[in-house]
Amino acid sequence: MKNKILRGGLLMVILALSFACNQKKAEPVIDKEQVKAEIQAIENKFAAVFTHRNIDSLTYYADDATSYFVGQEPVVGRDAIHKFIEEELRDFPEGSKMINETIEIYVTDDGNNVAEIGAYKRLDSTGTVIQNGHYFSFFAKRDGRYVCTRDMATAHPVAE
Repeated sequence: MKNKILRGGLLMVILALSFACNQKKAEPVIDKEQVKAEIQAIENKFAAVFTHRNIDSLTYYADDATSYFVGQEPVVGRDAIHKFIEEELRDFPEGSKMINETIEIYVTDDGNNVAEIGAYKRLDSTGTVIQNGHYFSFFAKRDGRYVCTRDMATAHPVAE
């Protein structure tokens, strides 16, 4: 009788361990709308750098970022990108405004990388569009926040 109880108990332990070892780990659930809102907030802050002409508030790019600005050779590294934008701000018309809109995002299953497709407008002080286009940005989560590691933009002719 003791052998049957012992064997039954051993069988139960083996079955329990078998089921426990075969359980898939729960995949993190990524709230894509929340990620999209987070990316849009980053884009709003980036646009504000132009609107307020404040390069010192630029936290958009990773140290190892590469940016493909419209009509330019690639600019490599955060410091070089900041210098490029600082020079561009000198020609950004007074009273102008930049607006970035996140249209689509694609998030990796672990939430650590985001590809974004967006549209931008540059408006003069009267609200007239002086430039517009689309952009593609790739973000990586580093130290708990998203930073842009690659971006590229296109410009469209403005109707006169």
